[in-house]
Amino acid sequence: MRDDGNKRGRSPARVSGFTLIELLITVGIVGILAAIAFPSYQQYVTRSKVGLAKSALVQVMDRQAQFYVDNKGFATDLTTLGFGENGFAIDKSGKEVASTSTDRIYIISLAGGASATAFTAQAVPQLSQATNDTKHTHCGTLSITHTGVKSVSGSSTDCW
Repeated sequence: MRDDGNKRGRSPARVSGFTLIELLITVGIVGILAAIAFPSYQQYVTRSKVGLAKSALVQVMDRQAQFYVDNKGFATDLTTLGFGENGFAIDKSGKEVASTSTDRIYIISLAGGASATAFTAQAVPQLSQATNDTKHTHCGTLSITHTGVKSVSGSSTDCW
């Protein structure tokens, strides 16, 4: 009698690994988690960019305050305050870029009617930020006046 290594009563050696069903279940669970997490992440990114716009507006306010102290009046043009353009843009890292840049997320400007006695600085969302703002934060254009009154054009009350 020949011994071929497979004795009666013993099962053949089991191969370890994943079955196709186990793999599909894992892929399905990962897909569900990604579908839940991605919109939350996009909302977080959009809200952080709103923070960059607020920071740029505060910088305009600071420069206006210093200009007022030095000149007994507010600047009516952002270039007078040292910005590159009268209506400059910021990118996703908060740096000043050209107002025609494809990386711009906000245009920072002085609203019409800026004078030596009053001004309103505003940040208008641009390109993908405008689209994402509509979907997630609903802030719209952020504004702040020379007296510090803050407002938004959107429906949200949680932007400032």
